[in-house]
Amino acid sequence: MSRGATESEAAMPMPALGVARANGGHQHAADRCKNFQMPLHYPRFTRADYEAMPEWKLDSLLQEYGLPTAGDLHYKRSFAIGCFLWPN
Repeated sequence: MSRGATESEAAMPMPALGVARANGGHQHAADRCKNFQMPLHYPRFTRADYEAMPEWKLDSLLQEYGLPTAGDLHYKRSFAIGCFLWPN
């Protein structure tokens, strides 16, 4: 229990963030990335590296961090860029 939280507040589950699906359904972000592992070091690839990276290497990189590898090559590239690159 955190400081300042009552026992009933500590027992209440946190609301899950959701991710909308194309078919109108809803998938929880926790379900998509439930195996995520915080990296000790982020990959040192540039945007150009990700854009030229073969699919097997993207799959390997995403699996290394416990991230989902579902989707086509374009989706995996944009997902990896969103996860590992900081905005300028």
